[in-house]
Amino acid sequence: MLSILRIFAVSHQTIPSVHINNICCYKVRASLKRLKPHVPLGRNYSSLPGLIGNDIKSLHSIINPPIAKIRNIGIMAHIDAGKTTTTERILYYSGYTRSLGDVDDGDTVTDFMAQERERGITIQSAAVTFDWKGYRVNLIDTPGHVDFTLEVERCLRVLDGAVAIFDASAGVEAQTLTVWRQADKHNIPRICFLNKMDKTGASFKYAVESIREKLKAKPLLLQLPIGEAKTFKGVVDVVTKEKLLWNSNSNDGKDFERKLLLEMSDPALLKETTEARNALIEQVADLDDEFADLVLEEFSENFDLLPAEKLQTAIHRVTLAQTAVPVLCGSALKNKGIQPLLDAVTMYLPSPEERNYEFLQWYKDDLCALAFKVLHDKQRGPLVFMRIYSGTIKPQLAIHNVNGNCTERISRLLLPFADQHVEIPSLTAGNIALTVGLKHTATGDTIVSSKSSALAAARRAEREGEKKHRQNKEAERVLLAGVEIPEPVFFCTIEPPSVSKQPDLEHALKCLQREDPSLKVRLDPDSGQTVLCGMGELHIEIIHDRIKREYGLETYLGPLQVAYRETILNSVRATDTLDRTLGDKRHLVTVEVEARPIETSSVTPVIEYAESISEGLLKVSQEAIESGIHSACLQGPLLGSPVQDVAITLHSLTIHPGTSTTMISACVSRCVQKALKKADKQVLEPLMSLEVTVARDYLSPVLADLAQRRGNIQEIQTRQDNKVVIGFVPLADIMGYSTVLRTLTSGSATFALELSTYQAMNSQDQNTLLNRRSGLT
Repeated sequence: MLSILRIFAVSHQTIPSVHINNICCYKVRASLKRLKPHVPLGRNYSSLPGLIGNDIKSLHSIINPPIAKIRNIGIMAHIDAGKTTTTERILYYSGYTRSLGDVDDGDTVTDFMAQERERGITIQSAAVTFDWKGYRVNLIDTPGHVDFTLEVERCLRVLDGAVAIFDASAGVEAQTLTVWRQADKHNIPRICFLNKMDKTGASFKYAVESIREKLKAKPLLLQLPIGEAKTFKGVVDVVTKEKLLWNSNSNDGKDFERKLLLEMSDPALLKETTEARNALIEQVADLDDEFADLVLEEFSENFDLLPAEKLQTAIHRVTLAQTAVPVLCGSALKNKGIQPLLDAVTMYLPSPEERNYEFLQWYKDDLCALAFKVLHDKQRGPLVFMRIYSGTIKPQLAIHNVNGNCTERISRLLLPFADQHVEIPSLTAGNIALTVGLKHTATGDTIVSSKSSALAAARRAEREGEKKHRQNKEAERVLLAGVEIPEPVFFCTIEPPSVSKQPDLEHALKCLQREDPSLKVRLDPDSGQTVLCGMGELHIEIIHDRIKREYGLETYLGPLQVAYRETILNSVRATDTLDRTLGDKRHLVTVEVEARPIETSSVTPVIEYAESISEGLLKVSQEAIESGIHSACLQGPLLGSPVQDVAITLHSLTIHPGTSTTMISACVSRCVQKALKKADKQVLEPLMSLEVTVARDYLSPVLADLAQRRGNIQEIQTRQDNKVVIGFVPLADIMGYSTVLRTLTSGSATFALELSTYQAMNSQDQNTLLNRRSGLT
């Protein structure tokens, strides 16, 4: 069947092609990033997915495996829980790489950006495709740092399952809660992996208890550790009652033995495992009626007779229903427990056909895909990651972007391998693809085969809505569930080295914004400066570094500023008249509005109309009125920050015949600004949720420092030998905190920050801020 099969290895010069039947061939190109000379690049890549050994069926099955054999999964966790290290081990044992990468050495597959390798953290999610025991796994390694939470959000949007990784010595940490809530929002089944079982202070029992208490999840213990901390050497499979021991002489963890637990050799361990298995069976029976009936009918006398396959099938159903989460354990760095984790991914997490996507019924077999990430490649231009929900994608295919209402052509189709890509002839539903040639597609865009296909789907959705007697005017919105982009909390000015470089800077920022929608760029109307708005100090720092390295621009950043908001404290009315003659036409508008504070938190103004306003008048001018109100609330009277938590009521509106909508909008805007100026005003500042993990010896100086920063301590928990300080602190006082905390605790403490809410400043702090802004202090 095969004429030639070459296993390829990435080198700096050439990569040979793979020929199958001398008919189809794919080109494999390595787009290696230019990195600093000290960063090692020598990675050995194994064969193409599906081409491991001689087990080759056909080119079609290699590229498009049956949908039941596909797993789209993400790796998610708190920063430094071991996501990237676990991903490295997964790739090594699946045959994708021939050497184990290490975060500390800077030679991991998924952390391929220079900034990631230098800092030892994941900044942008990376997709990798590999095979494991006949299953095709599309894996995405996501960041753990709160500044890059959008990366996690947009990846979870397109995944069918997730692996949540925990540090066994810390249990559930701050960012774990955030990513867990994100997974809940998208209804993603997940399994838990307790990593770092070899670490000093590791406790299986403590970590499981923290999952139960903090995440309100029901853990299903599928494994028990053999030893903890320095004595950790393997795991017990509770389902099959086998022990898995890794060879201590093996450097890569490939060699491990699987033995049945016997009364003669392991009496204590067998007893503990039997009790854990019985408890697991009872737990699953409580959650799954079908399994409960089976147990009661056939195995109620002796649970030992229950076949492992029946229990595994029931655990699969319970995981899909998200009524419980399977828990496994191991040590990624010490190469223990990863193979059973891969088996659990294929066994318990769902295939694409097991996930229920409502919009698929409207598309039938037509193409429907979601663009969830954009990367810029210097040679190939924008690379768009897509999750295909239905239909087939091929190169040279013309597709319709529903969000952008434009038609584009896919020039090439690739399978993603982090910073390596393999060209393929087609890809079917359930897969994750990488497309070249789409110039206008952005994150969150829905891709279909044609405009008529989108309209037909919308019509089907509307008919479905009418059948169910529910209002569904915006049926198309159900089709286009994109990504929610969080509001930025930090901003600073950015300037090019010279005026001639301004167009280059604008191009770089445009490309980076398309890649990262949480980065906002705006022009300051007063100073004319370009302002960068980001999710945190690290986020802005990384953007600045990328502009320098990838676009060759030495830019200058202004001091970091905090994104304040404003509100009003009392109800006020204002009237305004705009009378202007342009040419031979008179534009006359008279407006009366009322601005009042509201208790519910609302970023945009709540717009109301008095009963005296006629419907006919509203029909003509409502859009102009609302546009004027929104533009007036973009800049408050105190700091020029956005105004929130206000309701604007339009009491009267008189419009001279022939008055343009632009004049109506301008008059309403001016009137609202007049009302806001008359009211008692209040500055709102971003309040951050803070969690500091610190050794007992350093607790006092950390608490004293937080008191100086206007910190509000909620509670102090005990976690193993450490103390965990939980509280709130204003963002303005926490800038540069990482350096101070390292100094206070000799580098031993860690902290996590997340935006909690906006709170009112007290009058003294507000006056100090206003004086500083006006240059008086």
